[in-house]
Amino acid sequence: MPGLLRGIARTAAVAGTATAVSNRVSRRQGNRWANQQAEAAPQQYAEPVRQGTDTNTKLAQLRELAQLRDSGVLDEAEFELQKSQILNS
Repeated sequence: MPGLLRGIARTAAVAGTATAVSNRVSRRQGNRWANQQAEAAPQQYAEPVRQGTDTNTKLAQLRELAQLRDSGVLDEAEFELQKSQILNS
């Protein structure tokens, strides 16, 4: 009987070790594959949105600026400063 228990214990230890090693190998291989896929996939970035470059947008801003000048909210110097910023953007 002691030889039988020793054989069972040895079998259990070997099976447990084999399972642990197998799981570790599987995890490492899975991580390697995930890293390879991440490197192989091209990174796509959104094109930055340029604000104020559209001609219609600039015209609308200039019209609004002219209305503010005509109503007396802006004086001529402020109007010219804002106008040059809009046109140079």
